[in-house]
Amino acid sequence: MLVRRRLPAMVLAGVLAGSTLTAAVPVAAQPPVSTLTKSVQGVSDPASHGDVASWVVSYANGANGAASITDPIGPGQTLLAGSLQVPPGWTGTEGNPVTATHPGVRNGGKALSSLLTPPVQASASSTGGDGFTPILQRTPDGRLQAWNVYHHLGAAAPKLVCTDLTTSSLCAGGPWPKPLNTAPGPFGTGNTGDIASPLEPQYVRDEANPARVYYSAVTASSIGVACLDLAAPGNCGFWPLMPRAGQTVEMAGLVQVGGNLYGVSTSGNVVCWTIATQSACGGQPYAPIVPFNGSNSYYQGALTVAGGKVFASTSPFGGGVPRLGCFDPGTNAACAGWAAAKQIGPSGNYTYNAYTAYSTTGAEIGACSSTTGQNVTTCYAIDGSSLPAPTTPAGLESGVISFNPEVIRTGDRVRSFIGIWLGPYAGAAVCHDWSTGTSCAGVPLRITHPTVNGGDTRDYGYAYDAPTGCMIGLGDAGVLFSMDPDTGASPCVRSGASVSLTPSQFYCDGKPHATTYSKARLVGVTPANVNLGASTVKAVDGGGNPVTVPGFAPDGTVDLTGVTASSLTLTTSLVLNNASDFGGGNQPSLAVEFNGDAPQMCFRTTISAECTVTSVANTANGTDATGGFSSNTVTRQVAPGTACLPNVVVNKEICGSYTPANCKAGGAGPWVKQAPVGVLGLLNATAYWRVTVTNNGPIPIVDAYVVDDVEPACQTGPFTLQPGESKVVYCSTYALLSLFPLTNNAKAKYTPVNGTRTYSQWSSAKACSLLCVLG
Repeated sequence: MLVRRRLPAMVLAGVLAGSTLTAAVPVAAQPPVSTLTKSVQGVSDPASHGDVASWVVSYANGANGAASITDPIGPGQTLLAGSLQVPPGWTGTEGNPVTATHPGVRNGGKALSSLLTPPVQASASSTGGDGFTPILQRTPDGRLQAWNVYHHLGAAAPKLVCTDLTTSSLCAGGPWPKPLNTAPGPFGTGNTGDIASPLEPQYVRDEANPARVYYSAVTASSIGVACLDLAAPGNCGFWPLMPRAGQTVEMAGLVQVGGNLYGVSTSGNVVCWTIATQSACGGQPYAPIVPFNGSNSYYQGALTVAGGKVFASTSPFGGGVPRLGCFDPGTNAACAGWAAAKQIGPSGNYTYNAYTAYSTTGAEIGACSSTTGQNVTTCYAIDGSSLPAPTTPAGLESGVISFNPEVIRTGDRVRSFIGIWLGPYAGAAVCHDWSTGTSCAGVPLRITHPTVNGGDTRDYGYAYDAPTGCMIGLGDAGVLFSMDPDTGASPCVRSGASVSLTPSQFYCDGKPHATTYSKARLVGVTPANVNLGASTVKAVDGGGNPVTVPGFAPDGTVDLTGVTASSLTLTTSLVLNNASDFGGGNQPSLAVEFNGDAPQMCFRTTISAECTVTSVANTANGTDATGGFSSNTVTRQVAPGTACLPNVVVNKEICGSYTPANCKAGGAGPWVKQAPVGVLGLLNATAYWRVTVTNNGPIPIVDAYVVDDVEPACQTGPFTLQPGESKVVYCSTYALLSLFPLTNNAKAKYTPVNGTRTYSQWSSAKACSLLCVLG
């Protein structure tokens, strides 16, 4: 027993010793690789001429970085225009080859990212003119742009400017400014515009396409709605609403109620335009709600919306009483309780604003206007009754002018930031908190900007950027600057980005793909440079419903594994400890990642109707941080259609010569369909046959045979015939001295390229005896 026990112990020791030696051998690290997998859908194998093939390229990424996929359109097919689909974040270009590029693939290609906006520094060179309020637009890669239109400029003058706030420089595509034009298309250059800008422009974003901005426009003959496409970028149309004549000179800006845009002309008439149909509302223009302002050039006043009603302020040029009117879109007439416009200040005062009044719970309860001169702020409820004036704008000094506020809503808390200048101010903002009924806590009573152009900003208005939590300001000085709405500081030392991710959009083969969210991460950001505890993460699904997500982990990531929404928009607002991560070529970003199958690029091609096309094939190529690589080659044979069917003709003949040498292979014959009487006797009772097979069709035939129902020697094959090619077969039959004639039939059996087995018609020739004559 002891011996039997020791032997296994010794064997075990040897095994352990061997295991130790094996484990000591290092395993070489494998370099990352990327692959492309090609497939085709929508066509059988073989396909048919004229079929549309759907090609799918799946890209499995092995390393983060820039990537490019090129897919040449193979012979025998043409790209179906508009069929190229690429995953979000990629740029696709149709042509031959089709291409898809990505500046920075992450997480195996299953991620979307957006640049984090750096703290916006003041830049006087960004606008170069008297802009009014900025219009913010993010590019697909997350760059924050500020667009502005110089106000009160004639039609021909260039007046549109774009500033890239990521770099505090003019956007690409200059020279800037650009003219505004009624004709859709790319922006022009120089003094070639045909749209003048109003005194106090107000803009409306298209909810279905926020890159489209509608604005009030004036042409030589009319006033109406014009459109800017900030993504294209370019003009996207003009729709006249009233002839420009008499008291109709221009109109105030535009506001939206429901699916309609509303404006008010200098004549006091209300104009209306429907977004969905891009046409004037029925029955417009509607009756005036404010008196003619007495101006032969500008509308001096503004619009706001409260409780679904449109409020318009106006102040007569040359003196008079400033007034506020109300329009009810439900009745297309003046609001109940507003039979006449109401006075908002003493005669000789004038106004540049009309703004919504809110209750302490954030409900819209009426409208206000602050006039300048004696500086009186007056408010009315929606029903026309008086409301107490907000204390912050009501406390402005004499001679200060104020403009429409930017409103920031956080739950029930509503804050209005009003731009002011003149009087004792070279430019400032005042903030009223409607939830408390007082000026906003945490900011100065007059928020000046001493670090911006020496304080000379002459504020007109602001645009709030939710991802960063900053406001971008602009004024008469033409200086763009940022402001922290919680502290009033300029620049606003915050950052942020927003990423909308729908995993199903990364696939285009029409098949289901299981996906799960993994995480969001700050890329290119040092966590110590961010106050992650004070920073926020908000998420909504595709319907805008809130989605619960955790905050930032210490490493700057957000765990998304519990999210089940099919579409997710994640917005981060970062409170920075410093701006060290921005600049020096570093462009921090927010990335949102998911797990699932490799993302796909798809396109469709039409297979040529040319009969000579017998197959199509495609191979994709790629390059990324792992190097170069190619996909598998996918081939589809093409079967001949009706127009491409083969036309194979067989001609069976017999030698009609009395000389045997003329009947051998290649002999001169003659070769006839029926041999003359007596020939067989002179030829030693032998019939000499010739079978000619000709391909008169447009495509080759393969696997062809001659079939002979009498003489096995005549049967031959296989052989191939190209279009127009013939094959001649010679054979003979011995001892044919019978009294009866012999009819010999031959045909061809063959297979068209990528087709099915087919037979030609029979062809016959006759060997005669005496009965041929008798017959």
